[in-house]
Amino acid sequence: MAGKLNRRQFLIRSGIAGAGALSLPALLAACGGDNGGSGGGGNSLFFENWPLYIDEETVKLFQEASGVSLKYTEAYNDNNEYFAKVQPSLSKGDKIDPDIIAPTFWMAARFVQLGWAQKLPVDKIPNIANLRDDLAGQPWDKDQEYNLPWQTGIAGIAYNMKTTGRELKSVEDLFAPEFKGKIGMLTEMRDTMGLVLMGLGKNISQITTFDEAAEAFDKVEKAKNDGQIRAFTGNDYVDDLSAGNFAACVAWSGDVLQLTKDNPDVRFIVPEEGATSWFDTMIWVKGSENGDAVAKWMDYVYDPVNAAKITAYVQYMSPVKGVRDELVKMGGEAAALAEDPLLFPDEATVARLQSWGALAEEEEAKFDEAFAALTGA
Repeated sequence: MAGKLNRRQFLIRSGIAGAGALSLPALLAACGGDNGGSGGGGNSLFFENWPLYIDEETVKLFQEASGVSLKYTEAYNDNNEYFAKVQPSLSKGDKIDPDIIAPTFWMAARFVQLGWAQKLPVDKIPNIANLRDDLAGQPWDKDQEYNLPWQTGIAGIAYNMKTTGRELKSVEDLFAPEFKGKIGMLTEMRDTMGLVLMGLGKNISQITTFDEAAEAFDKVEKAKNDGQIRAFTGNDYVDDLSAGNFAACVAWSGDVLQLTKDNPDVRFIVPEEGATSWFDTMIWVKGSENGDAVAKWMDYVYDPVNAAKITAYVQYMSPVKGVRDELVKMGGEAAALAEDPLLFPDEATVARLQSWGALAEEEEAKFDEAFAALTGA
């Protein structure tokens, strides 16, 4: 989703990603040389992903285990930006270089609807059985033919207990008069407006038109005009939250997981009304002929042992069943992650998570225009 690059930059800035993180792009780009693209049958593969979204060891071990020459790059910085980059080629039926990309789910849905993704070779991916049940059968891919989730996360509410003076439980807390001028909201439309809509009792998975969401936009506009909202931000909300400039804000679970370790006053909640669940998901781009290599890769990263290594590095929620047990077996810091409720929420929490359905192009434009007016983008 938009802003994903900034969240990964946060890991670097905090020193969380480890000393090797800064050299990761160079390491990964070198792994497969210039191999990849659409030629080579099952012997080469090109995966273009978000920055700092894998450990280099997994790339290396996959190549050794499979014999596939993997080119892995980190040039997917923003959903809309990437869409604009590949649209001229894909709309004409031309190939693009990567075989696999990992858009956020709503953008993946657009690729599928436009016919720019091809059916996965699921018969050659037995580990697809390890996909978490709550991620299977999205409305835009009910038979799980076109996408296989890469990582998942939650957008909920973070707050600074020292500033609020009380625990928060509801989306309505963002609009409490006592926090006037101390509320932050994200510049990611689906997360901010999704949370507000759930606070109004709406099921965001069923929203298909702007008119159905207009009430939430009016509510946020009023809060902005009344001075309730201090700022709309990207990942930089972590600084204001930690400092207490924000009493509360719409926030991403992966950020707050890291922040709470250094600042015990910071809390993250899935509000009573619910929170948004997002995931970035692998799709096989139309025109690629590397089906065998695609299958080998997806099967490899859906092995819980391999998926756990990725989780230990990226610290987002894995889409793969069995990862928690494998983290325990790894011991040390990895085992501690197995106990983190932001990585492994309980069933009651998962039941309160909602995801947006696909929006038609004309409706998407209405949402984007209205949200840009709110944020000043």
